[in-house]
Amino acid sequence: MSDRAEIRGPVTRRRRTTISGGGGAVGVKQANGSKREDAGEKPPQYPATADEVSRHDASNNGKLGREKGDLSGSPRKQRTVVEDINQRLSCHVLQESLLSSASGYSNYRGILNWCVVMLVLSNARLFLENIIKYGILVDPIQVVSLFLKDPYSWPAACLIIVSNVFILAALYTERRLAVGTISETTGLILHIFNLSSLLIFPSASVLTVDSITPVGGVLSLGVYTVLFLKLYSYQDTNKWCREIRHAKAKRLTRSYSCPNVAQSNGSAVHSLVSYPGNLTHRDMYYFVFAPTLCYQLNFPRSPRIRKRFLIRRLLEMLFFIQLLVGLIQQWMVPTIQNSMKPFQEMDFSRMVERLLKLAVPNHLIWLIFFYWFFHSSMNFVAELLQFGDREFYRDWWNSETVTYFWANWNIPVHKWCLRHFYKPMLKKGINKFLAQTAVFLVSAFFHEYLVSVPLKMFRLWAFMGMMAQVPLAWFVGRFLNGNYGNAAVWISLIIGQPVAVLMYVHDYYVIHYGGAT
Repeated sequence: MSDRAEIRGPVTRRRRTTISGGGGAVGVKQANGSKREDAGEKPPQYPATADEVSRHDASNNGKLGREKGDLSGSPRKQRTVVEDINQRLSCHVLQESLLSSASGYSNYRGILNWCVVMLVLSNARLFLENIIKYGILVDPIQVVSLFLKDPYSWPAACLIIVSNVFILAALYTERRLAVGTISETTGLILHIFNLSSLLIFPSASVLTVDSITPVGGVLSLGVYTVLFLKLYSYQDTNKWCREIRHAKAKRLTRSYSCPNVAQSNGSAVHSLVSYPGNLTHRDMYYFVFAPTLCYQLNFPRSPRIRKRFLIRRLLEMLFFIQLLVGLIQQWMVPTIQNSMKPFQEMDFSRMVERLLKLAVPNHLIWLIFFYWFFHSSMNFVAELLQFGDREFYRDWWNSETVTYFWANWNIPVHKWCLRHFYKPMLKKGINKFLAQTAVFLVSAFFHEYLVSVPLKMFRLWAFMGMMAQVPLAWFVGRFLNGNYGNAAVWISLIIGQPVAVLMYVHDYYVIHYGGAT
């Protein structure tokens, strides 16, 4: 007994030492021990032989090697395990709410789609209400009658045809100046007389000829106004060319005023010309029909006419002009007629309600007209003439200032004002504010000219509306920034100038149809 006890004692201690060093054996021992402890028994102590001890050591060392190889042998796996554990332990990070300005979030496409859906639904309700209340009022025959009262007499069309006289007068005057037949002073007097006649003759015809309707008057005066701006640019550019020629320039391939315009003719057919080789009927009438107000000797040309693009623009023109006429007849005219009584009775609250009611359809029609004219129509003409410069507008809808809007919503007019009016004033020493005010003054004059003369009444609503843009531009630029400035621009568009135009239409209806209603 004593011998076996002596042998069992050290062997048992050696076995405990070996088992404590092996992770796998510990699990076995603890599992066996736990079962016996649950049963209330003590684990028996058995002697272990040398072979058993060596087998335990070998198995434990192998398991340890494999586990260490899985963890320490692959740092990427170990890092992945650690990251997975950290993700399960922590689910919160430092971040701002999406609608907070500090979050930097800007993708509000879903909210924009929601606004579009709500806008469509609300206007659909108004359209349905209008149909139920007034019935179908769209009448294409009535539109034709607006252009002519007598089917055998088209005064507005005849007035537009007569404009060729002023075009040819400008061309022949430049030819005489180019060869030196007349002096610069004489040429200047002839151009002033020709340009003044471009504004006086059509306005006198509209005011004196009773058969010219307001719509025909607007179209004819619009054509003459565009010709006025074009011919002014034509004589100005040719004068610069003569100045360069007198300075003994050897070659001129494009206008002195536009030295940075890239020439992309795309075909050998469109050869470059120099002064005075540009003084031809072909060159003059190309400029007259081109969708630009600024003349230069060589315009950028597109390589070919894209027929599919041309057909799409034509279909857009036909669709949107029908939509404009339908909205005016179905929505605008009844609302204007119903607004006569509040204005006659000077009921201020109802006047405001009517003006706000008119502002929404008027603004919608204005937006459709913008797309129809500046995108569909001008791109159609540009594609037909292979006119390469298609920047007719920029992102005016993102305007944060009033001046940015007026500089980007009508690029042809902006280029003309910048090239022939604003920069020459700055070169003469006039400060920027006075030059900008002068630009708004000229714009106000032409707005009043295009509205008052065809309606044959003078109220100065358009003139005052345009001049009011000067203090509004100062206020918005000084006190409003970012989204607030953009909202101010949109508000001015919705209830500003469109309301002034509606005032003219309302006054016209009151003068001509007030007694009947």
